[in-house]
Amino acid sequence: MKLSDAARTAGATRAAGAVAARPAGTTVLVLLGSLVALLILLSLGLGSVRLSPDAVAAALFGGGTEETRIIVQEIRLPRAILGAAVGAVLGLAGAALQGLLRNPLAAPELFGAPQAAAFGAVLVIATGLADVLSFALPLAAIVAAFLSVFALLVVAGRNAGLLILILAGMALSALAGAGTALTMNLASNPFAALEISFWLLGSLEDRSMRHVALALPFVLLGGAILLSQRHAFRVLSLGEETASSLGVDVARLRLLVILGVALGVGGSVAVSGTIGFIGLVGPHLVRPLVGYDPGRLLVPSALAGAALLLAADIAVRLLPSTNSVRVGVLTALIGVPFFLYLIVRERRSLGGGVS
Repeated sequence: MKLSDAARTAGATRAAGAVAARPAGTTVLVLLGSLVALLILLSLGLGSVRLSPDAVAAALFGGGTEETRIIVQEIRLPRAILGAAVGAVLGLAGAALQGLLRNPLAAPELFGAPQAAAFGAVLVIATGLADVLSFALPLAAIVAAFLSVFALLVVAGRNAGLLILILAGMALSALAGAGTALTMNLASNPFAALEISFWLLGSLEDRSMRHVALALPFVLLGGAILLSQRHAFRVLSLGEETASSLGVDVARLRLLVILGVALGVGGSVAVSGTIGFIGLVGPHLVRPLVGYDPGRLLVPSALAGAALLLAADIAVRLLPSTNSVRVGVLTALIGVPFFLYLIVRERRSLGGGVS
């Protein structure tokens, strides 16, 4: 009887906490959504030719000069759409992997998913099986990303610690990178190898609505699969045995997460190249704002990822440089120190726990 009373009390406390946290969570979503909308507007207006918000709005609806309409509709709008979509699915994939593995350092790039997706895409390009605007490109990237994440979970095991996950992810990333380098070395056309090397740096430059149509279906499908499992992530945070006893099919959940990450990351890499650390940084930025419930973290992480990539893409346009800086380079320069900081913080927390 005492145990039942205690359980009911704990459940009531959790429910009250969830109700109290809901308005704050809604406020965070509204603020993040507004930030993404503002960054999209800035992305449409900033560049070598700067346009006012009024000129951007007029061009979007078919007004203004022909030059302005071409700049906004054909050059900057696809770039802004891809920036928001790719950033969102990378942030969402990072939060989903962290929820699945119950590890705050889990992210697609640490598991080699983008690197493997890049290898799959480069392979079909170099062998002439597909061009950069073929639907075979994202399909190859998706298959490679799926195999990468699946292999990591098989090699590391269900209850792998942080060190095992990082080592296995590094091994898979190195393998995919070596495969990509080998493919480029064996490419018969040196200009194709040069184009692939620039593409692998990660960029949203010179993208068209064809690229949007190429990536968006896979990104949306992958995002929908991950979001559909948000309640399972919440139950899984109690442990696999408890989750199984409450009706969660852990094996099915693991497979769906791998599929969702592969679809999202593969579709993204096929049009933007390798853009790292969005999936790691995004969830960590919003976790203090929305709490540590992995189910409630998904949507804010997606919005944070979209905001991060849009901001990085705007920054590379404004940096003074004779050659355009690739957005993947900028995200890596920011993401690597952040990742090292997280490792140091994790080590300190483990050290504190041991003492």
